[in-house]
Amino acid sequence: MAAVSTEVQIVNSFPADKLFKILSNIHNLAPKAVPEVYKSITTIEGDLGVGSIQSHVYGDAVPYTTSKQKFDVVDVNNFYVEYTVFEGDILSDYLDSIAHRIKISPTADGGAVYRHTTVFKCKGETKPTEEVLTQTNEGYKKVFKAIEAYVHANADAF
Repeated sequence: MAAVSTEVQIVNSFPADKLFKILSNIHNLAPKAVPEVYKSITTIEGDLGVGSIQSHVYGDAVPYTTSKQKFDVVDVNNFYVEYTVFEGDILSDYLDSIAHRIKISPTADGGAVYRHTTVFKCKGETKPTEEVLTQTNEGYKKVFKAIEAYVHANADAF
């Protein structure tokens, strides 16, 4: 089984604790901020803690329609989350799963760095192309920036 990873880092002005709170609410925010990417995100089991499962239905801007993910680690004190996509056409023919690790770190100026590592776990030797890895990172940046803009526009809600 081959594995390929990619990472994106985004610096922003939100304090780390606020950014973690915002991203913990992504199931509500993403369909509002980027409906072309996320039609819906539904928690189908759990309370968003370890073991919780979410179902994602994607919009027309992405080349797949569904996924299910399970939260493996949720560390509120260290602003860290791990989850695994284990089902859906997002896995294509060649992926067994997609592991995600998100870490938010404070910066000296009161902002934070968002780090999102993605590990594609392949069924065989077929691996994601460089184009897929680039599209993945660019997609994370687009969604992050859209959510950031949505929160700024609706600051009273946060």
